[in-house]
Order: sequence, then C-alpha cells, then structure tokens
Amino acid sequence: MAPSTGAGPEAGRRLLAPEFLQKLETLSLLSRKRFRGAQRGDRRSLARGRGLEFDDYRAYQLGDDYRYIDWNVVSRLDRFFVKMFSEEEDLDVSLMVDTSRSMAAGRPSKLLLAAQLAAAIGYIGLTNLDRVGVTAFASTTASRLDRLRSRARAVDLLEFLDRLEPSGETHLGLAMRRHLATSRRRGLLVLLSDLFDPRGYEPALLLCRHHRVQTFLIHVLAEEEVSPRIAGDLRLVDAETQQAVDVTVDAEAVRAYAAARDAFFHGIERFCFRHGIDYLRTSTAVPVETLVLRWLRQGGLLQ
Repeated sequence: MAPSTGAGPEAGRRLLAPEFLQKLETLSLLSRKRFRGAQRGDRRSLARGRGLEFDDYRAYQLGDDYRYIDWNVVSRLDRFFVKMFSEEEDLDVSLMVDTSRSMAAGRPSKLLLAAQLAAAIGYIGLTNLDRVGVTAFASTTASRLDRLRSRARAVDLLEFLDRLEPSGETHLGLAMRRHLATSRRRGLLVLLSDLFDPRGYEPALLLCRHHRVQTFLIHVLAEEEVSPRIAGDLRLVDAETQQAVDVTVDAEAVRAYAAARDAFFHGIERFCFRHGIDYLRTSTAVPVETLVLRWLRQGGLLQ
C-alpha cells in the first residue's frame, strides 16, 4: 500500500513513484553534528557522551573524552574504545534548489532531478518528524517553503517542488547569504546545483563553513555536460547569459574540454574535503532511486 500524502497526489506521482515513497519511509537522515532540537523527533543523532540510550562502540581517537572509555572492553581486547550514545531529537533540514536557466539542460532536466532528490530527502525528514524547509533560488529571486513538520505536510513539499521552472542566472553567494540571514536554527543544509556560477561556488560554501552549518552538496549535471557527443562547426549559447561563441569541435577541442572538466571536478572535490563539506556528483543519466537508495546512503546522508 502506497503511503498516504493527502490531497494533491498527482504532484507526488510526477516527482516520485508511490512505490518509491514507500521505500523512503524506512530511511532517516544522518547528521555528523549534534544540534539543539526544539522538539523530539523519530530520528537518531549519534553523539559521544551522555544520551538517552547506549548505541555502539568506536575506537578511541585523540581528543575523545577519556570519561567515556569502556574499561571493561579495554581489559578484554587490549584496545581503547569509547561508548556512543543515541538521542532522539528533531533536525532542521534546509533544501536549496538551484532553478537558474542552466538547470533546464539534460533529459530529464537537471532541475527535475534536483527536485526529485529534494522531494525524496524532504519526505524522509518529514516522515521522521524533522523540520524541513526548501528554497528555490536563481539570481536575485528566491521562493521559499519553510517550517514543515510531519508527513501530512509532504503534499506541500511535493507541490512546491513540482511547480519549479528554470529562470534567471545563478548567484550562489547571494542565495546563501539570504538563506542564512533568515534561518533561526542551524542544522543540515542540502544544496542541489550545477554550480555554474561565474562568481564561483566557493563564497557560498565558505558562508556555510563560517556559520558552522553541516552542508551536503549534490552537484547535478546533464549527461551531455559530462560526456558531450558533438562535433563540427557549432555555435554554443550560454543558457543563462545568452552569450554565443562559434567553435569547431574536433579531437583537440574534446581533449581540452575533458581536461577543463576534470580540473573543475577535482577543484570542487579538494575544496569540499578541505572544508568538511560532503560532496556528491551525479548526472541526469542516473535514476533518482539509485541516487537515493544507494549513493546517498553510501555518502552518509541517509541510513
């Protein structure tokens, strides 16, 4: 039996199949940090130290509080382990979806895949009584749906995401500044974007770092951007600025593109690793079910 989402089931079906929504109900969001929750939720956030319930052991690391070393385990295994505790608390989940014109590329479009991923992540949060908000942004405009809680609000989330249309240019830094300025509580922020911002992606992500926001970046690309299959004399038009350039696509141009693409990817990976930002890159060729049930679980966002 498919989960009940109340009125407006068509929006849900357009984004996510009912059978897939049912699978999402078995998952929950993970946080690497401990946040002060306003209400208790159904998720579990692992934390060292005092908690409601013993959860597991892990190997002692430099800087761990020695008070939580389990000396009985040490005596048996001759190795140091600390106790891990779990505490049920609600988590603030902020979903930021890039809706700039470049997100229209791909089949399905990058925007559709980003909306599907945001819908899946948000639905998981609502199912576990986390607080979920979503912001759709491009250039100087943004629309926002905030403070959702409980699965009954999944309809609002799905309908909001189903209505998104690509427009405007990308301005990650401005969107992030506005979001953080109006966010009263810090939690988990999931940013879904192709990162095609001429000002760079770094300012926005550094703002997250400065505000100590746990950030998970999902880099969404069209398959033709990853592996273009074009040749000959072409006019390429920027989807956002409408600037055009005439090029001859030959073997040398393909090699130069591949080198620039790889440098772009590696730069993002290094930046995110250096600043403690979780990063996942995908293309529109990967089904949303695979991304959520396999890749996001392996990437540490879901359990």
